[in-house]
Amino acid sequence: MQIQRSSGVLLHVSSLPGGRLGREAFRFVDWLAAAGQSWWALLPLGPPDWAGSPYASPSAFAAHPGYLARPAARLGRGELAAFVDRERYWIGDWAAFAGPGTAADQARFDREWRALRRYAAERGVRLLGDIPIYVARGADTEAHAELFQRGVVAGAPPDSLSAVGQLWGNPLYDWGALRAHGYHWWIERLRRTFELVDLARIDHFRGFVAYWAVPAGNRTAKRGRWRRGPGASLFRAAEQALGPLPLVAEDLGVITRPVERLRDQLGLPGMVVMQFGYEGPRSNPHRLENHRRRALVYVGTHDCDTAVGWWHSLSSRERRATGLPGVEPHWELIEAAFSSKAELAIVQAQDVLGLGSGARMNRPGTSKGNWRWRLSPRQLTAEHAARLRAATEAAGRGATS
Repeated sequence: MQIQRSSGVLLHVSSLPGGRLGREAFRFVDWLAAAGQSWWALLPLGPPDWAGSPYASPSAFAAHPGYLARPAARLGRGELAAFVDRERYWIGDWAAFAGPGTAADQARFDREWRALRRYAAERGVRLLGDIPIYVARGADTEAHAELFQRGVVAGAPPDSLSAVGQLWGNPLYDWGALRAHGYHWWIERLRRTFELVDLARIDHFRGFVAYWAVPAGNRTAKRGRWRRGPGASLFRAAEQALGPLPLVAEDLGVITRPVERLRDQLGLPGMVVMQFGYEGPRSNPHRLENHRRRALVYVGTHDCDTAVGWWHSLSSRERRATGLPGVEPHWELIEAAFSSKAELAIVQAQDVLGLGSGARMNRPGTSKGNWRWRLSPRQLTAEHAARLRAATEAAGRGATS
């Protein structure tokens, strides 16, 4: 998918005032249009886990019924039946896992989401979604146990940040079994994703080249080992079934040449993050001068501190080394990101508002206090929209630029 030079704002559905669809979602679309933004970036839409994380969902297909607007509208005659027929690959598995009534909730979500997506498209706003590479134990692992390995779980190896690695605990795919089934489960997962969004960021892209497998029962990820992923074969099978894939490769972290080759072979944009670009060697890919055109540039991701929080975390020496004035660090980072040669620039709503660390969405490695930040009604004002529009147009990212 070719992305024109443009920009957007990251705000998850749970961060809307009230944390649901409905009037506030449409109002946010209106604000994006007024701000000259072409994209609304979202986190995964599936049911979150007990800690509120949308990256550990018990279903790779279902949407979270907690996002339904209040009051929930009644389904029309035949609407539920049509939805169940269209989503027959997965809806029965989800209903068996989640209980009676969940099929109706998904049908209502689809109606509300389609109306919102249509409204956004009419105002020049497209939707950027997010696909976690792994799923949590739940509907998919119960219904398709043959597609998942036993005795090992997902994680990341020891590195400079953690001597024992990161133990995620997700079930790992049996890529041989998936290949033997023509990657059908993944194809249906991507098909469902593209029903909901215009472009999707695929998380932990490096795991498709090689992934870290940790023996189940270990308390750390230290004793894991690398295993080979499916490489291009998964994506080629999906392309055959679905056509060109509107995907973005989340290629953050320590990325090897084989990962870069797969990303480029598939023609996918990668990612760079402004907050990572003021440290390390001159070859650091996140430095503004090293950005690639075929990329998305983020001021910060949902795993990062806010721009203001990041600035205040730096020492005086580190602040001087950035070359930023530091008067309004959030706007300075936004304007720097917008000046990038990267095709698409994304800024968190918290950074448009200039909020501190208390508005951070997630702190990786912690299980409490995350995923809770929420906008207040009308917190994003016409003045914020005007300033963001001015920055967007000055950088040649506006819809009419």
